[in-house]
Amino acid sequence: MRRFVLALSLAASAVAVPLAAQMHRPDMLHGAGAPAEVKAGTYAVESNHTQVAFSISHMGISPFAGWFSGASGSLKLDPAKLDATTLNVTIPIASVQTTSGQLVEELKSADWFDAAKYPTATFRSTKVTAIGPDSARVEGDLTLHGVTKPAVIEARFFGAATNPMSKKPSVGFLGRMSINRSEFGVTKYVPLVSDQTVLVINAAFELQ
Repeated sequence: MRRFVLALSLAASAVAVPLAAQMHRPDMLHGAGAPAEVKAGTYAVESNHTQVAFSISHMGISPFAGWFSGASGSLKLDPAKLDATTLNVTIPIASVQTTSGQLVEELKSADWFDAAKYPTATFRSTKVTAIGPDSARVEGDLTLHGVTKPAVIEARFFGAATNPMSKKPSVGFLGRMSINRSEFGVTKYVPLVSDQTVLVINAAFELQ
């Protein structure tokens, strides 16, 4: 558990400042409530507060990061039956952002993600296994750049409460996934820009 939190924190430190500040502050490692307090049911992704950041090694000199937004999807969850959990998430590729406007356009192009041809990335869970009182291993299929491969999210419960704005029971998780982008056909500048890509996920859901 400690190793997972440390890895998550280290990955987050490579992310753009707003995301890094949220992900690795010691006082942000836990939110409200406890896993057992989560209401069972079907949740929808709360897209305004869900972020998927990616981090790579830039020429072996420094880490570099960007992020995706606008996620949609659903989570079927019962804390008493965690292995029955299902997760389906879709992310619009054109939502990609970095600190460089020129790079953003390059990432959308056919040389990289080819957002025009492959407008979305998806993750669909196939198995969920508890690995601690507040952590789980989420196995599934990741589809990116038209290629589908098995992938794993190491997830940890962050918090649960009734959102005072929407009045809906809500739950949030931190997640981490590591992939080799070349396996999905995104090969530009490998290995000068690292093949290994770390995804750090801030996920928010609202009960429907």
